[in-house]
Amino acid sequence: MRRAAQLFEELDVTTSTNAKVDALARYFSEADEQDKLWVIALLSGRRPKRPVTSTQLRTWATEISGIPDWLFEASYHVVGDFAETVTHIATLKKPLVKSLTGWVRYVEDLKDLPDEERAVRVKAAWEGLEEMELFVFNKIITGGFRIGVSQKIMVKGLSKATGVSEDVLAHRLMGDWNPHTTTFKELVLDDNSGDSDSRPYPFYLAYGIEGPEGTAAGAGMGELRSLGDPSLWQAEHKWDGIRGQVIVRGERHFVWSRGEELVTDKYPEFEALRKVLPPGTALDGEILAWKNGAPLPFAEMQKRIGRKSVGKKILADVPVVFMAYDLMESDGHDIRALAMSERRSLLERVTADAAHPTLLLSPTLNFNSWEGLVAHRDAARTSAVEGIMLKRKTSAYEVGRRRGDWWKWKVDPLSIDAVLTFSMQGHGRRADLYTDHTFGLWNNGELVTFAKAYSGLTDEEMLEVDRFVKKNTIERFGPVRKVTPQLVFEIAFEGISFSTRHKSGVAVRFPRIARWRHDKKIEEANTLDDLKNLIR
Repeated sequence: MRRAAQLFEELDVTTSTNAKVDALARYFSEADEQDKLWVIALLSGRRPKRPVTSTQLRTWATEISGIPDWLFEASYHVVGDFAETVTHIATLKKPLVKSLTGWVRYVEDLKDLPDEERAVRVKAAWEGLEEMELFVFNKIITGGFRIGVSQKIMVKGLSKATGVSEDVLAHRLMGDWNPHTTTFKELVLDDNSGDSDSRPYPFYLAYGIEGPEGTAAGAGMGELRSLGDPSLWQAEHKWDGIRGQVIVRGERHFVWSRGEELVTDKYPEFEALRKVLPPGTALDGEILAWKNGAPLPFAEMQKRIGRKSVGKKILADVPVVFMAYDLMESDGHDIRALAMSERRSLLERVTADAAHPTLLLSPTLNFNSWEGLVAHRDAARTSAVEGIMLKRKTSAYEVGRRRGDWWKWKVDPLSIDAVLTFSMQGHGRRADLYTDHTFGLWNNGELVTFAKAYSGLTDEEMLEVDRFVKKNTIERFGPVRKVTPQLVFEIAFEGISFSTRHKSGVAVRFPRIARWRHDKKIEEANTLDDLKNLIR
C-alpha cells in the first residue's frame, strides 16, 4: 500500500502530464503484479462497489475524531473532499500493513458484514493508516477515485513501462474485465485480442469548432476555411443521444456506452440486431429516443438512463433506435485503419442488408462550400440535433481525441436573461466565496427559480459577485444565502424541455453564465413564458 500511496501522491502534486506519465511508468515497472492490476482498475473506473453509505461514514468519522457533527460538516465544506477531511482528523493508533490488493479486498469484504462490524473495521483502518495511505483507502471506500489522471495518461505510463503500444493497450483495457478474473500478464502483455467476444473498441472523439459564447454561426468560418477543400470532408448531423457501440460476435450481441458500461439489458430493442447483422460486426453510433420517424427530446432519453429494469410502459413511451455512423469491425476484422470513405461504403451495405427499423444510417449532408455547411448548422436545432459533425474522408478511426480529422460544430446555445436570487459557498479553494448561484425568471410578478450555474464568470467578476452577496443577504439557510434581487445575468444552455420535476415546469441542460448584464435592470429580465417559448 505504501508504494501505491507514493504513486498517488506523485500524481496528485503535479499538473505536468509528462511527470504523471513518468510516475506511472515507474510504478508499473516496480510494483507487485496484482497491485498494478488494481491501479489500472481504479484509474479506469473499475472500483469496488461502495459497501457503506455517506451517512454511516460521516457518523463514524465524528465518533473517531470526537468533534461534533456541525464542525465535521464545516470542515468537509472547506476541504471539499471527504477522503481528505477524514485523513486530516484521524489519528494513528495501531498501524496496519497490507498491500493495495489487500485493502481493496478489505473494503469488498465489508458488504457481507453487519453494520456494527463494518463500523469497527472502517474505524480500525482509519486508525491504522496515516497520511497518503489513509487518503487512498478513503478513496477506495467512497468510490471517488478522481486524482487528475485520465485513462489516456494512465495508458501512456503503462505503455512506457511495458513497451506495448498505446492503441493496443487502450483496446485491451476496454470491456468487461476485473482484477478478480484476470491477471496483469493476461490483460496487458498477452496477445489476447480474440479472447473476449464482448470487448468494444476505444471511441474516436472529435475536437470542437468553437466561437465565443453567444456569437453568431459565422464565428467558426475561419476554422472551417482552414480545413481546406470542402469536398475532402464528410458532414452529418451531431445527434443528441447516448454514444454507444453495438457489437455482434458469435451468437451474442453487446451494447456499450461511451463510459465503458455494458448496457445490453437496458436496450432490449437491439436484441433483434443479433439476427440481422453478420457475426463480427462492430458499429459506432448514437442511441436515440425515436418515435414517428423523428428523435424525441433528450429529456425523454433520460427516462431510460440509469433504470435497473425497463418495463413495457417505458418501452412503449420511449422506444430507441441505433443511429449508426461508423463501422469498426466487419466480418470479424478490425477495419479502423481503412479510410472513412471506405468504412462508410461498408456501413451503408451493412445497414441496407439488415433492413431493420431499430438500425438507422446517419445520413450525410450535401454541401459544396463552407457557407453551405453553415446553412445546415443553422437548421440543426429545428431538426432536433446538436449540430454538425465533420470527418475527413481519408481519416482512419483513431483512439481517443485526435486533432485534425474529426470535428464537431455545435449549434449556438440558447440563452435567457435571469435574476440572481440565491448563492451558495463553493468547495475546497472556493469555500470562502459564494460561487454557486441560483437564478429566477419573472412569472406573475414573482421570480421563479429555473436554473443553477457556477461557471462562466471571470475571477474578477466572481469576487465582485461574492462581495455583493455578502452585502445584500436577506436570509440565510446554512451555506445558502437569499439575496436582494438586483443583478441580471445571461444564462446559456444546450437544451430545454418541459419537466414535472422542476418548480418552473422547465428543465435546461448544462446551464452556465454567458455574461453579466450590467446594462439591464431586473425588470428587464425575461419571463418564464419567454423560456417556455424556446421549447420547440
